[in-house]
Amino acid sequence: MPAIKVERQMLPMFASPNQGARFYNPELPQTEPFVPGHRTCAGCGPSIQYRMTSKAAGDNTILVGPTGCMYVANSSYLCTPYNVPWAHTQIGSAGSFTAGVAAAYEAMIRKGKWKGPFPNIICEAGDGSASDIGLASISGALYRNHDCLIICYDNEQYANTGIQASSRTPYGGMTTFSPPGKMVPEAKSLYPKDLARMMAAGHPHCYVATASVGYPIDLMNKVRKGLNHKGAAYIMIYTPCQKGFVYETPRSIDLGRLVVECGLYPMWEWDPEKRKFDYSFRPQNMRPVSEYLKLQGRFGHLHAEHVATMQKFANMQWKMMGVELPDALVRAADVKNVRDMGAAQAAEAVALTV
Repeated sequence: MPAIKVERQMLPMFASPNQGARFYNPELPQTEPFVPGHRTCAGCGPSIQYRMTSKAAGDNTILVGPTGCMYVANSSYLCTPYNVPWAHTQIGSAGSFTAGVAAAYEAMIRKGKWKGPFPNIICEAGDGSASDIGLASISGALYRNHDCLIICYDNEQYANTGIQASSRTPYGGMTTFSPPGKMVPEAKSLYPKDLARMMAAGHPHCYVATASVGYPIDLMNKVRKGLNHKGAAYIMIYTPCQKGFVYETPRSIDLGRLVVECGLYPMWEWDPEKRKFDYSFRPQNMRPVSEYLKLQGRFGHLHAEHVATMQKFANMQWKMMGVELPDALVRAADVKNVRDMGAAQAAEAVALTV
């Protein structure tokens, strides 16, 4: 019997007069593959991202969830938010399991054992899995170019096991494994791993992008671009965690916008055909990092010198994207123009809530 050609879905882009705008878009599909019924925290950034991603993908979708906070919160007995097939895999095998699902469907379609188009196969891995424990298997899936989309929902910590530092935890971030003290007053002393750029540099044939829950239309369009790309795709998405970041629960979307506006989370796409980065995304405002830091208890211990260090890092990110720095951001990188985030007593009180 001759092999049957694999038919793939092609998802249209959402029109938006301003890719950075936040408003209701009537083009959004009515389908809800991710429905109420989960047990995530109020204001949970990863669950917001899950809904946006699955809504963009549609009903003919298969989700893969390696161990992480979203696996635990969304798979309690008789309590699940998934309206599409979902499978759990170990934290270190996100890429290999997802690659197996993609290879199996291609084989079944070619042999006539599965009727209809190739499903949208999406792996949702936290930064602990995507950046640390499961990095090798994800790299393998991308390198072999399996037709799937792998997402790192980046809440910048190991949220499932008690808010420990990961390689994506930012400089100055307080976690249970990186508390501030006399020897290391800034808490986390290392800058975060530049994970998405690693993926683009090491797998240039893949579509790679960064996104944030603060920009829903941009996020959903990038999800559709990744799914429309024939082969492997990778997206890293900023998803704030109320428990680990210590902020007011209604501020999740605000943080998702501020982190981009202050330059700590560059938004870009890697075009595998042109083999170049697209830095055309521009937030409506550019802000100093202090406006982002002051909303989160995990940064409440930082001294002026640490805030200035983070501003210098953000300024380098802007320069990397070819953005001219306003004088206000240049001045904000000078420690003489920066104040401490909070008193030591206030930071200690915050630390007790983490």
